[in-house]
Amino acid sequence: MEVHLKPGTESRLQELATKTGRAPDELLEDALAGYLQELGSVRDMLDRRYDDVKNGSAPLLDGEDALANLQRKSNDRRSDRS
Repeated sequence: MEVHLKPGTESRLQELATKTGRAPDELLEDALAGYLQELGSVRDMLDRRYDDVKNGSAPLLDGEDALANLQRKSNDRRSDRS
């Protein structure tokens, strides 16, 4: 398999390879393996949460109420810093 990188990404990869003494292809393999593992974990979590919502075990929030709550918290934090 061939991987095509943007010049800036390839430059950073080469720099890291030089600093660590590891081959660029090893670094790419490790990075991609970690990314795919994390992506799988996120997918599993989203599937579980969807199932929770679908079977009613997770409460749904009203979007406007949630946004208002976040804005209120944000405003409170800003006023605490003053």
